[in-house]
Amino acid sequence: MLKRFAELSTPLVADACVRLGVPLRAAPAGIVPVLPRRRLAGRALPVRHYGSVDVFLEAFTAYAVPGDVLVIDNEGRTDEACIGDLAVLEAEAAGVAGVVVWGLHRDTPDLLEIGLPVFSYGAHAPGPVRLDPRGPEALRSARFGEHTVGAADVVFADDDGVLFVAADRVGAVLDAAEGIFRTERNQARRIRAGETLRDQTRFAEYLERREQDPSYSFRQHLRRIGGAIEE
Repeated sequence: MLKRFAELSTPLVADACVRLGVPLRAAPAGIVPVLPRRRLAGRALPVRHYGSVDVFLEAFTAYAVPGDVLVIDNEGRTDEACIGDLAVLEAEAAGVAGVVVWGLHRDTPDLLEIGLPVFSYGAHAPGPVRLDPRGPEALRSARFGEHTVGAADVVFADDDGVLFVAADRVGAVLDAAEGIFRTERNQARRIRAGETLRDQTRFAEYLERREQDPSYSFRQHLRRIGGAIEE
């Protein structure tokens, strides 16, 4: 999966979801990689954080499969960092491919040295000082913004953000993303060769048709002529 994603991007995956009618489930804006230009694609390993790393260790022990992506629900908190160097080292030892956190991380220099992809809202020195009662969903699902993520989901992450796609739709989504990628690369090549995007998309024709039919959208036009910009 990561090999197929290597030449793609989360914007392409997002556009493919829209094109196929697959629910578009994106992490909130602001989730970024600690180490830029790292990417992830793997099955979600969900956990809900209640103030202790024991939930991570239990997930590694009971559920982790090499290549999984640890998805941490820390409720988007900005008053504590819920993961640092030791937990990330342990994730790496368990074969986990990376970590995405709905919250904050710490030990940034150590994480940079470790090199395992970690995505979060950013760094914060204080760790948890709370220990909340653990709920029954602790190892079954993770909330991430408005979405709930489980083991039947796949995580895609890069510098543009994090997406969650149901595993049974991933093949079709990647097929569509690859098609959009080829179309867009060809369009970019033609722009560099002197053929403007307006010419490629027959923009004058679009404006004329929209004048006749105000409901005619540019997205409809692109689909009709086989272009790809917006999705």
